[in-house]
Amino acid sequence: VQLQASGGGLVQTGGSLRLSCKASGLNFAIATMNWHRQGPGKQRELVASIASSGSTNYQDSVKGRFTISRDNARRTLYLQMNSLKPEDTAVYYCETRDTWGRGTLVTVSS
Repeated sequence: VQLQASGGGLVQTGGSLRLSCKASGLNFAIATMNWHRQGPGKQRELVASIASSGSTNYQDSVKGRFTISRDNARRTLYLQMNSLKPEDTAVYYCETRDTWGRGTLVTVSS
């Protein structure tokens, strides 16, 4: 299983970014997919999850700002992040069944 995340970058407070995670080596359509993040000096935390049914769950701090989605035909997971805040600064990782992709850095400047 391989997961390749991309889309991170530097953005100002209030801006938007869309992260992508391309998956290979698994039956993507039936996998629950997760986005995690680890901010500077913080523990890694679960940000959002999406089940094979399309059902989603979010950490309270990102509800209403972030949207997780998936494209099974493209085997790709997305995280649309709007109204970004400096506290969203972190390395973001995609994960499924304890397989982790290489993270992508999101930096939100104040």
